[in-house]
Amino acid sequence: MLITDLELPGSIPLVAGSGNAAIVARVDDARWLEVARAARAADMRLLSLWGSEAADGTCTMHAAYALQDGLLWLLLPTTRDAGYPDLSATFACAARMQRAVADLLGVAAVGAADTRPWLNHGGWPANYHPLAHGATGTEHFGRGTGDYPFVRVAGEGVHEVAVGPIHAGIIEPGHFRFSVVGEKVLRLEKRLGYAHRGIEKLYAGMPPQQGQHLAGRIAGDSTVAFTWAYCMALEQALGVEIPPRAQWLRALLLERERVANHLGDLGALGNDAGLGYGLARFSRLKEDWLRLHDQVFGHRYLMDLVAAGGMAADVTAQDADALRGQCAQIGKQVRELQKLYDEHPGLQDRYGGTGILTAEVAAHFSVCGPAARASGRPVDIRSDHPCPPYRNLAVPKITDTRGDAAARVAVRFGETYASLGLIESILDALPGGDLAAPLPDAGAPCRGLGWVEGWRGDVLVALQLGADGRIERCHCHDPSWQNWPAVEHAAIGNIIADFPLINKSFNLNYAGHDL
Repeated sequence: MLITDLELPGSIPLVAGSGNAAIVARVDDARWLEVARAARAADMRLLSLWGSEAADGTCTMHAAYALQDGLLWLLLPTTRDAGYPDLSATFACAARMQRAVADLLGVAAVGAADTRPWLNHGGWPANYHPLAHGATGTEHFGRGTGDYPFVRVAGEGVHEVAVGPIHAGIIEPGHFRFSVVGEKVLRLEKRLGYAHRGIEKLYAGMPPQQGQHLAGRIAGDSTVAFTWAYCMALEQALGVEIPPRAQWLRALLLERERVANHLGDLGALGNDAGLGYGLARFSRLKEDWLRLHDQVFGHRYLMDLVAAGGMAADVTAQDADALRGQCAQIGKQVRELQKLYDEHPGLQDRYGGTGILTAEVAAHFSVCGPAARASGRPVDIRSDHPCPPYRNLAVPKITDTRGDAAARVAVRFGETYASLGLIESILDALPGGDLAAPLPDAGAPCRGLGWVEGWRGDVLVALQLGADGRIERCHCHDPSWQNWPAVEHAAIGNIIADFPLINKSFNLNYAGHDL
């Protein structure tokens, strides 16, 4: 039975011109499971799962699904004692989200196979849950025990290699536990959450227009995606339709952000396979790209430009000419470098067949973004569920079926060219008019969803405003939640020396787990 055929009690449609249609539905335990199974059977995706607690101590579990015709937001009332039905048996990507809910709120998934802590590393006080009412963050915290029960692999010649959580350079903390025979990886298990920042707690009680600045700092390489998703959620909650010019400018910034990250990754992927020249060339191209950001928009990473109701910055005709000219120059140089990458025997030897992620495994973990498209899973919100202005743009889906590092490199090249073309199309069609629409006061409790195709994949923001107009709950979800487990599977059967290359070919977010 398709998810759209289910009659959900208490459903409330959410529709706003600046985002996608969404349905909010209150369900019981049976329907919570029924929806998940129907979504899986229809090859739909679980986007995120989280929990909240009201002032009276009652808890609610939330799940957001990507359906064929929009978003479904489920609300399941529960208590800490009762918990809620496990979804990880249906959607594998739910496992670590459920463990995070148990750490943050103290509500457990009943029947879950894996109940180990995820964000709590043993340093939190007993029975402390950061998102519970009464938690202040001033409690006494310890140093952590470090005795996390990693899954052990036994057998003759099997040994473990522990990497992290502290890494060389400035990379964020993450622990990788390899079980290997010789150099061959039999199993990889990772642990994240070492730098929990309390972002979701910071949102509680915040004025909604202030929240956009915090959203832009969840992940510095995805500031446009998170800010747009947050603003989309707020505009949906308040019933605001932003001006057309603001819609097109948001897309301009999102594609600029996508290109900046792909340029950086392509250089790093050359370096990880022994081609330092590739790193040098792509680093220079990315630097030129970021300098024009600073010149035109006033910030190298485009922070605080997307604003609730529209945009906080505009582009002049002279700026548009500079942006167009750079697209042509960068595109020409990237094509030259792709020819070098494609014809370099050392790179192709390292890329080909390394870190294979099959379409079946990608579907199992609900993988999204370029990683999914490189494994033959053509999911892209910009074309599947387009919000303005993507409804008026032909967004090509860059896909590959090989599923290896070579495919993920090829998809990055293809998406770079596609985004350069989209930037030029946006500038050519940029409408006139206002930059922003006024935001009314909430007046009553309301909610909204923001859903944007960031450069890694789906970025989701679920926002709830209270009767006082302030933020009651804001849940921000990074696509790395779905994609990190896939990295573990992609590493199996490879030599351990190839893991840095495999890891970089996904280039996932640590900070997105540490809200």
